[in-house]
Amino acid sequence: MSDCRSLGDCDDSRMVRIYEYLDGALSCDDLAEIKEHLDSCPDCAQEYDLECVIRSVVRRSCKEAAPENLKAAILERIHSGRAAQV
Repeated sequence: MSDCRSLGDCDDSRMVRIYEYLDGALSCDDLAEIKEHLDSCPDCAQEYDLECVIRSVVRRSCKEAAPENLKAAILERIHSGRAAQV
């Protein structure tokens, strides 16, 4: 494994940092640091690529919209449950 000391223990913290990187939740300096690390660490780059594929598959799979009547049914059950507790 390459030198991952700048990110902490590569096995423990790399996914958290990769998630933050993918989510755009890092500062500009941190973005540059992670990008540089991914360019030099094949293990982390592989994890990054895998996460990109997973997110792409989930995004494609989540394009179906729930039926309109489902929302109404859920809200009705919530209100009924609250009324029963009072």
